[in-house]
Parts: sequence; structure tokens; C-alpha cells
Amino acid sequence: MTDRETDAPFSEPSSRAIAALNDRLRTTGTGGRMVVTAGLAALGKTQVDLALAIVAVFNAFDAGNDPHGEHDCATVEFGPETLIWKIDYYDRALSAHSPNPADPSVTERVMTVMLAEEY
Repeated sequence: MTDRETDAPFSEPSSRAIAALNDRLRTTGTGGRMVVTAGLAALGKTQVDLALAIVAVFNAFDAGNDPHGEHDCATVEFGPETLIWKIDYYDRALSAHSPNPADPSVTERVMTVMLAEEY
């Protein structure tokens, strides 16, 4: 059986490309847009910076939290809070889904970081 037949995570070349692009945005803040929700922003700049740093170093991806191998979403503990971060793929005009999330020339990545209670 090939990886395609077993639906093994991290098997598709496009998934690996998407994961690399997502990791770039998450870890460096480049290659897309990063937004925080009102609840997280209300904690102040120092806490927002800390939250983004925690998200940036996250690397505990597994089949349970990353079934498609794209590194596009996870939860992390943030003191007494839980953060959720999610990367979505839009076309360059931000008017529809990206036609190909593995191609940065046609994709605008948007990473949203929020308090779990805001979900």
C-alpha cells in the first residue's frame, strides 16, 4: 500500500509544502497575516507577545492534532488560559478560499490566535 492508500499523515508533497509555509508564518510572522482576537488583545501587548512566542515554538504535531500534516491548527496552554491558533488559506484578494494552499503566489495565509473561550 502506498501512503496515499493509507491516508498516512505527512505523506502528500502538497501537505509538506503547506506545512513548511504554515511553519514559516507561525514561527517568523512572515508569509501571511497574523491576527489576534479582541479577548487576547485585551490582555495587553506583553501578553500578546508572549502568546505569539508560545505559538511560535509549538512543535507537538501528531496524527491527533494534525491529521493532514499541514501544521495549520493547535491548542497550547497559556498560563491559566488555553489558546487556539488556526491558519486559513484565502485567495490573494481575501475574497474566497485559496485555489492551491501549497502555492504562495495564489494564497494569502491568515493565522488567528485566540483564547479558547472565544471560539
